[in-house]
Amino acid sequence: MLLEINNHSGVPIYRQVIEQIKHQIMAGQLLEAQQLTSVRDLAAQLRVNPMTISKAYAMLEADGLLERRRGIGLFVARVQNTHKMQTQTRILEGILNQAAITAAQFGFTEKQAMEMFEGLYKKYNSKTRDRSNE
Repeated sequence: MLLEINNHSGVPIYRQVIEQIKHQIMAGQLLEAQQLTSVRDLAAQLRVNPMTISKAYAMLEADGLLERRRGIGLFVARVQNTHKMQTQTRILEGILNQAAITAAQFGFTEKQAMEMFEGLYKKYNSKTRDRSNE
């Protein structure tokens, strides 16, 4: 589990941990039943207070993304497809919202922004890349 903390972002560290773990679960980088790094180990790795990690894990558990196995640790929970799709949609909308605001502030037209997005999507979409290599 690879997390990166930005101490200068203004976003509380526990929120950064939550968002990054949530993103990794939704992207399939953290798989169902996969054990998470212990609170103590992750806190040491990120050089933060263990209570910060504990709070983030507790909130992810309350959201149903993690499950605690007594005496063993925390694991990625089974996420219902509808919940997963709703969460993925919410995450993507937030990212695209920021991109749309930035494009408008910089004076890009809708067409220019869409062309840029389409080009980037094609560049990173593995299904598109696979078809172009055939």
